[in-house]
Amino acid sequence: MSNAPEAPRRNNLRLAGPLLLATILVVASLYAFFPRGNLPGGTIASGGQCKGANARLATLRPLVKGEIAALQVPDVSRPVVPLAFQDGKGEAVTLAHFRGRTILLNLWATWCAPCRHEMPALDTLQEKAGGAGFEVVAVNIDQRNLDKPRAFLEEVRVTRLAYYSDVSARIFQDLKVAGRAFGMPTTLLIDPEGCELAWLAGPAEWAGAEALEFIRAATR
Repeated sequence: MSNAPEAPRRNNLRLAGPLLLATILVVASLYAFFPRGNLPGGTIASGGQCKGANARLATLRPLVKGEIAALQVPDVSRPVVPLAFQDGKGEAVTLAHFRGRTILLNLWATWCAPCRHEMPALDTLQEKAGGAGFEVVAVNIDQRNLDKPRAFLEEVRVTRLAYYSDVSARIFQDLKVAGRAFGMPTTLLIDPEGCELAWLAGPAEWAGAEALEFIRAATR
């Protein structure tokens, strides 16, 4: 009986060795280039970098209730992916700018009805809890009619929030890749070391008693 397939099989075996070696080298180079736990598409870095935040999670978890019941407190805190946007003068800002303060990072747009409804509550939260240790950082991601966001904030008398924007909406895409943005609004609570304490897809009543209790516990 003919054994014709034997030669192709030997050729395949000869090719398998170099291909396997090449695959190992590619994986090894990725681990060398990116910090452990921060490969593309992942949520960032190892939880070991966030000892302070991890110690706080157990305290925060029981406070997720009432009007902030949809808030998600992670099992393990990790550094938030690097994010960039602009301040009210158009100057570049990154998360590193806020090191030393807890921030509630909120992405909003004028075309997002829940976002528009939420903005006055975020303004009230800034009034009640804002200060040297805490800031609501609301980033607008409108890409058209760029005078509209400021006009809207004036219309609803939002006066306590600093104006931040990202007309490229790249900040949303970066958080989406990290598994933290699924729609609008998107909100993250970030500790003074840049580590995630909680996140939320969708709106919440940030001016309510539960939200204020949660923020105060996070900033103690």
